[in-house]
Amino acid sequence: MDEKQLVKTSKLLSRVLRHDPGAIGVALDGNGWVRVDTLLAALARHGRRLSRAELDRVVTTNDKRRFAYSEDGASIRASQGHSVAVDLRLPAAEPPPVLYHGTTGRSLDAIFREGLRPMNRQDVHLSADTATAVRVGSRHGRPVVLAVDAAAMAADGHLFRVSANGVWLTDAVPPRYLRSLA
Repeated sequence: MDEKQLVKTSKLLSRVLRHDPGAIGVALDGNGWVRVDTLLAALARHGRRLSRAELDRVVTTNDKRRFAYSEDGASIRASQGHSVAVDLRLPAAEPPPVLYHGTTGRSLDAIFREGLRPMNRQDVHLSADTATAVRVGSRHGRPVVLAVDAAAMAADGHLFRVSANGVWLTDAVPPRYLRSLA
């Protein structure tokens, strides 16, 4: 599988495991898992044959570590970013003092008025470093990085969780905890 196929397969898996498992006729369990053999069979039925070795390569080489295997390796799920209802069962975690969110300038007015909201996902995604926030913001235009006062949020009772790939998750970020680094 060449690099182009790897990216294409990763995007397909993201769509299926985060947003639309029904597109290939699979169902995620309540925690977002689907058995690997079920996933591979469903992909094959929909014209996308993928071996376990190829799936392993997509999982292990994905630079964003979007996917995770269960401890026994029999099931797979997206690490975060779901628009379908799942409970990843991530425990509450103490965040670093500051987290970051990448966005674009055209979103700033709404963000500073309403805060960060999950939009069509279950959680707001935050990163522990500005470089990741810049990459995220760059997907939609010229990036703007927002600093989130995670220490103050946690002190005020907001809960944080961290996914298997290091993305920090929270329900929402009220505007008072935000400042632009621009």
